Amino acid sequence: MPFLNETTHEVTVTGPFHFTFTLAADVDKEVSATQGYISQIKQAKTMNFRTLSVAMEDPGEMMISDFAKFDRPQMLHTGFRALQSYRDQAGTYPAPGDSAAAAAVVAAAKAIDGNLDENALKIIGQLASGSSSILSPMCAMLGGIVGQEVLKSCSGKFTPINGFFYFDATETLPDNTPADVAPKNCRYDSQIAVFGAAAQERILKLNYFLVGAGAIGCEMLKNWAMMGVGCGEGGHIHITDMDRIEKSNLSRQFLFRSTDINKAKSTTGAAAAKAMNPGLTITAHEQRVGKETENIFGDNFYDTMDGVCTALDNVEARLYMDQRCLFYQLPMLESGTLGTKGNTQIVVPKITENYGATRDPPEKSIPVCTLKNFPNQIQHTLQWARDYFEGAFKQSAEDANQYISNSNFEESLNAQQNSKVETLRTVLKTLVTEKPNSFGDCVAWARLRFEELFNNTIKQLLHNFPPDQKTAAGTMFWSGTKRCPTPLVFDIGAICENAEMRNHFDFIVAAANMRAEMYGIQGSTDEGTIKNLLSSVAVPSFTPVDGVKIAANEAEAKEEKEKEGSASSGAGMDPEAEAKHILSQLPAPSSLGGFQLTPVEFDKDIDDHMLFVTACSNLRALNYEIDTEDTHKSRAIAGKIIPAIATTTAMVTGLICLELYKLVGTPQKELTIEAYKSAFCNLAIPFMTLSEPQPPAKTKTMVNGEEFVWSPWDSLDVNLGNVTLGEFITWYSDKYNVEISMVSYGVAMLYSSFGNKERMAKRMAMTMSDAVADVSKAQLPDNQLFLVLEVMGDDRDTDEEVDLPYCKFRFR
Repeated sequence: MPFLNETTHEVTVTGPFHFTFTLAADVDKEVSATQGYISQIKQAKTMNFRTLSVAMEDPGEMMISDFAKFDRPQMLHTGFRALQSYRDQAGTYPAPGDSAAAAAVVAAAKAIDGNLDENALKIIGQLASGSSSILSPMCAMLGGIVGQEVLKSCSGKFTPINGFFYFDATETLPDNTPADVAPKNCRYDSQIAVFGAAAQERILKLNYFLVGAGAIGCEMLKNWAMMGVGCGEGGHIHITDMDRIEKSNLSRQFLFRSTDINKAKSTTGAAAAKAMNPGLTITAHEQRVGKETENIFGDNFYDTMDGVCTALDNVEARLYMDQRCLFYQLPMLESGTLGTKGNTQIVVPKITENYGATRDPPEKSIPVCTLKNFPNQIQHTLQWARDYFEGAFKQSAEDANQYISNSNFEESLNAQQNSKVETLRTVLKTLVTEKPNSFGDCVAWARLRFEELFNNTIKQLLHNFPPDQKTAAGTMFWSGTKRCPTPLVFDIGAICENAEMRNHFDFIVAAANMRAEMYGIQGSTDEGTIKNLLSSVAVPSFTPVDGVKIAANEAEAKEEKEKEGSASSGAGMDPEAEAKHILSQLPAPSSLGGFQLTPVEFDKDIDDHMLFVTACSNLRALNYEIDTEDTHKSRAIAGKIIPAIATTTAMVTGLICLELYKLVGTPQKELTIEAYKSAFCNLAIPFMTLSEPQPPAKTKTMVNGEEFVWSPWDSLDVNLGNVTLGEFITWYSDKYNVEISMVSYGVAMLYSSFGNKERMAKRMAMTMSDAVADVSKAQLPDNQLFLVLEVMGDDRDTDEEVDLPYCKFRFR
């Protein structure tokens, strides 16, 4: 439908993947298309606002953040008007705990709105009492929102808040104004004015584990340093992050500077926070949290913690920390961002569900056949380019180095039969048939790769599936998401459509220099030199051949992968014979004189790496008529950079720190689940909703004829000392009236009623720790205090299986 090109139409959305639009009446053409791109154009919208003076008298509709407080915005609007009235007359805000001043503000509020109830007047009184305070979490939360509104005004991007937005977290406040709110002439006077000196002491003594020192981790450290978390006697913050600071981090991880690049995030962030508040006691670690570091973050470590705060970028680590918090009965402060979107979740032992109780479906991966033969988005071509980079400049060098340095190379190959021949072919190319001796050889290699990847492979694909190919159902093969490709003819001056890039030339420059780096050869980016070297490269002609199998769909791709490595080679040899033949052609490692290649590991922040990936991706995109992208956008996609901006980060961190105030609490106020809030926000729309967390799921079972109710937070805590396995089984059986059939520790079975009787009898006489060591063939670490045991058994009276929580057995 070429007559639609460069035209704009208003569409009507009819479903998640469909829309309609009406053609002009004078269009008299056959409407038929098999493939094409339609771009969405968002129309500008003009928004008009009333002046502040008019809106103060009649605020109109206001943005609501918590529908459990549907009438709160209007009431707070009245409270702020009353507070402003008091300030206009007194010249200042009420002093903390000044009941007379608070009463004057309440009286002013009554004069504005005579329908305020007792609860509303109490909240306005609290507003007045704490109005001179500056709380770091509230500043961060509101500052993030206001900062985004400023960006909207400057850029015209996203939708501004239409009118007033009021936010409160009155659940954090004590029921009555504490008696100890008077200033102490210290940096925490603002918090003392709101929560009292006793609550501030509890904040100072907190011991928290912060997992992650990225965008959220930096903002959290700043807030905690301002709040005084871990800044008093007995208080301590532990922070861990295995990552190093990269250049791209600096836009949002504001505790870091350009001079900190390549330094550890955790130690650098900890030092910056310490500079903000010298009273902070903080220990920085550089380990990943997981099973492999439980010798560091073990029972003794968590035994000293008051809670955990996650500032992570992956679900796997969050789920692991969730299990740690479940086991050690610790609250968990969880938050995350994605561009302008943000969420927070507060996890409180026994009160809320744990983080892992509900989860999002896994992210869909790109099908193999789409990557190899049928890309239709720039994400597909970028992933393909990343994979090629990995194979050409990293994996090939590592395979060759393994051959050179590993005396048991053949033996190790036998453990990977499916890829054995392919690995040997790569080593042969790397060390013999394609080994360069000069930069000219590297340029020649790059030119031949261009021809192979963007011309010959496409010609072979079109030979297998011609443009007019039809499926068994009679439809066009090249239709829908399958875009019919076109081979590229090498042109050193070719320019990318959407960016000032010479993709053909850039590919040669980047590929040749990566190749040279692998072999320790001096490279060059001089255009004249490279053009001169290219002129002498002989490119062989290519003729497509019959019999080449190309997977047309995911099912065929899976079948092809399963057969990979087991099919005979083109020379007619079976895999074992071909492997031996290739090995006979390789030079003896001893003859290479200690030669080693340098594997090039992709780094999105290295411009030379991104030059190759961007050019390679764009060339493949041009094959398939996909819109190309510049280096900046390609870096974000290929580097799998999660969009993060400082405004959203500040907002979610402020929100989760407000939940920390609730966890600190006051002795006079016992918080229920209704007081805690999880948040879902989008600064672009704008949208914010606060909601109560879900309570933990309950399991009911019968024990000794009585109903036993438990949740994932519960365990059977046993503190008998390091008794024998037999003593433990007797105690458990009598306590819960259970005939035990099995006791397991992880994947190790300590006891089974159907096991070898002699072995079981011997183990029953061992202490619990010795029994575990005997089965697992490993001594328990010194910092381990507990054994997590799963016990299976039937009720002695009914013979029905008894469903009980795991047993948390303390043996030290």
